[in-house]
Amino acid sequence: MSFDVKAHKRVFKAASLMGPRSGLPTVVDSDAEGKIIRIRPLYYEDYIDWESRNPWKLEARGHCFTPPKRTLPASYYLTYKKRVYSENRVRWPLKRVDWDPKGERNPQNRGKSKFVRISWDEAAQIIADEILRVREQYGMSAILAEADMHGEGKHVAPSHGCMNRLLSLLGGYTVQMRNQDSWEGYSWGSKNVWGGEPVGELQPSGNLWPDIAKHTELLLFWAADPETTSVGFDGYMASRLSYWLHSLGIKFVYIDPALNYSGCCQADKWIPLLPNTDAALYLGIIYTWLKEGSYDKEYVKTHAIGTEEFFDYVLGKVDGVPKTPAWASEKTRVPEWTIKALARDWANKVTSISIGNGGPGIRGPFSTEPARLQSICLAMQGLGKQGRHQVKWLEWNLHTDIYPMPYQGEAIINIPHRAEIVRPPKGSERDEYLRLKQRELITGGGKDANKFSAPNASEAAKFFADGKEEGRFRLNEAQKNIAELVELCKTTEIPPLQSIPKNMVHDAILKGHIEWYGLYSFCGPAEEQWIKHEYPRPGCSRIHMIWTDSPCLVTCWNDGFSYVRAFRDPSIEFIVAQQPWLENDCYLADIVLPVATKFEMEDICDDTGGAIFTSVYHEYPACPPIGESRNDFDCVAAVARKISEDVFMAYTGNDKAIDRVIELFWQGCGVAHLDKDDDWHKKDIFVVPIRKDILEQPVGISPFAQDPEAHPLTTPSGKLEFTSTRIKEHFPDDEERPPYPKYIEKGPSHDESLSSERAKKYPLLCMSNHGRWRFHANLDDITWNREIETMKIRAKDGYQYEPLWMHPSTAAERGIKHGDIVKVFNERGTVLAGAYVTERLIPGVVYIDHGSRFDPIDAEKIDRGGAINLITPHNNISKTATGMVVSGFLVETQKVTDEEMEDLKRRYPEAFARKVDPACGVCLEGWLIQ
Repeated sequence: MSFDVKAHKRVFKAASLMGPRSGLPTVVDSDAEGKIIRIRPLYYEDYIDWESRNPWKLEARGHCFTPPKRTLPASYYLTYKKRVYSENRVRWPLKRVDWDPKGERNPQNRGKSKFVRISWDEAAQIIADEILRVREQYGMSAILAEADMHGEGKHVAPSHGCMNRLLSLLGGYTVQMRNQDSWEGYSWGSKNVWGGEPVGELQPSGNLWPDIAKHTELLLFWAADPETTSVGFDGYMASRLSYWLHSLGIKFVYIDPALNYSGCCQADKWIPLLPNTDAALYLGIIYTWLKEGSYDKEYVKTHAIGTEEFFDYVLGKVDGVPKTPAWASEKTRVPEWTIKALARDWANKVTSISIGNGGPGIRGPFSTEPARLQSICLAMQGLGKQGRHQVKWLEWNLHTDIYPMPYQGEAIINIPHRAEIVRPPKGSERDEYLRLKQRELITGGGKDANKFSAPNASEAAKFFADGKEEGRFRLNEAQKNIAELVELCKTTEIPPLQSIPKNMVHDAILKGHIEWYGLYSFCGPAEEQWIKHEYPRPGCSRIHMIWTDSPCLVTCWNDGFSYVRAFRDPSIEFIVAQQPWLENDCYLADIVLPVATKFEMEDICDDTGGAIFTSVYHEYPACPPIGESRNDFDCVAAVARKISEDVFMAYTGNDKAIDRVIELFWQGCGVAHLDKDDDWHKKDIFVVPIRKDILEQPVGISPFAQDPEAHPLTTPSGKLEFTSTRIKEHFPDDEERPPYPKYIEKGPSHDESLSSERAKKYPLLCMSNHGRWRFHANLDDITWNREIETMKIRAKDGYQYEPLWMHPSTAAERGIKHGDIVKVFNERGTVLAGAYVTERLIPGVVYIDHGSRFDPIDAEKIDRGGAINLITPHNNISKTATGMVVSGFLVETQKVTDEEMEDLKRRYPEAFARKVDPACGVCLEGWLIQ
């Protein structure tokens, strides 16, 4: 039963920042004045007859696991009212005080100058005038649109991509193409071993957890923490599942430089290793299997190709260096006997690897190599057989037709979108496919998907035609019959004119010309990886204006200080940001628009990841808009109206009322036909009954394991490729991503190992994870969480610093004590932090979560906020893999003395004069001229 609480108003709100998807529902109570009182889980029996929805259960080894009768939101979503009412909220449109569109623009002061309040009328007019000026002077390709993922999950007024719709109506734009930040090593590496479209992790992944519960004996947590990574996406079901699996007697081994939060409670064994040495550990394991004959030889013979070349490398026949456990021990600092014991335990037990998208293990230099080697290790022990899988603790609703947990509904939910998020540029296979699908749905026919003309079209068309396209513009069968909805959500005629990889925006601006491979579309097929691109595209301009609705490059991407320098470049004449909070890249903007949070909006949302049921629910506002904030769609609409009334009407779909939009989205979401009792209209939520045959569906890639010829993988050979067919064809001499995986300490792209000459000056390896107490850079200002010492450390100066973990021996060598103010630095810059001394980390390593908010002392080289990505490596994963490196890099750390702090205050008085709220940290008032 739910708690008996009194509230003036009670509404549903999604608990996820995975946007554009929504997340599991919570119940929000508000008082008579419209102030949020509390946020609680949703109790299903308040709205449905539980048994009528066919609830799932897992049975294994004489035990049963059933879901709770309430949703399981992350703890920090229950605190979200603190985010809504944060001291950091942008309450009105802001203009940088020394930026004058008709005079001096002073780009060198971005990140230093404060802001003044202006009216909506003035802000919208300035933005409209700048768009038209830039279009006239340079063309629309001079406008960079930064719009992608991980904001609040919204549908009617999406957090991301609204301005793309407007810019397309005006002639196009340059799209910031998001790199595969969640899956870097897998996408650029494992995809060339086992396929695993679209992101390179093992797919399909249906019913993996029930199979593991029944058959797995050893579960390796390789950079996996179900108490942390999965919580922000899908809540605490992964945590509950992990405890149940452990209770069944499955042995849990954690392989990680740090003993993570899940490992503290459940690890039967913790194997710490140096960051970015996972490849060496995998090779030491494989060497042991080869020498002892303890791998599935028959499976490898029938299910894999390219094994001989790779095995020769492991045995030392190629370079004269056998990859023995002793060799691996020198690289990893894992004892030789531990490597042998792990290899033998793995070979003797039915083993799976669990991941949280791979963590730092696949986001370091040359991350393709550990990712590929993980895939090969699994292949050598019979991948796809009972209990032998790669399995994820999160994103169970993505990239697979059947979910890994059996909570899937009788139909798939697909709420429409009218924003255009990371749309591929003009001429790409994906953009043509999306337009083709739109035409088919409108006309009932159209050109065949396998016949349109574009580079490498046939491969891409097959990929999309197989139904794996995740694009936000595809309308399902239910939607296509609603002409009004088709018109509202159809893609605009003009796609982006060119693209820039998100992790190369700084280079694009500062160098003026860049080249890269692949990444022509987000989550694109492997065939894209071999195509070279350039910026500016022929006939296109360099960028001179930036419009961002995801202003977090300095804090969440690679070499953040370089983004500061880029945004200060005189070639960037105008930057506009729209965001609910003044933080991170917003400090570098010239105009900031105040965005309403989802708690202030009406919307339709879906839960497809909470793992109890899937559902669609109607969100009503829990409180009035804060200040003059507007939803993202209306922020852009204000600009559209200043351009012309025709543009405004085209952008808004004839200014359709929100209740009509929501009703159309409900009718087209794919499950309305199942709502026989009209729960959606009567109760504001429809919980989809679970498929009765869900546990009868195939397990992962078990069909391939049983018959590789009848059920091939998506690799060119259809088999597991220890030596990649495509890499061997396109880049046979690539030393940083060679045809078969190797251990690579350094190369032209990176020199970040302890064997480097740089290590004499920067002798520590820095590891950075997803934070336990926030979601990327979201929620860093939640005052309740900031009281937790692993969230922030309040130092003697009263400032709350981001914790920098270090082993007692590492601290003692530097005269550092727990709670000291320290600096972590390399040649890219300096970040201040608070020392957190613990034995939960291997010596010689420091660890700091990514996502702490930027608080610049010197915006190009010194940060007080603990934003570690400011000093991560600059270059791509490797010369042919267009991804970023954000962990496993060289640094040094030292105690900040009183004298050094006083010197900083003397040199940067303005930075230290900015107000910092004692509870929530950096705040609007510190950057506002009243």
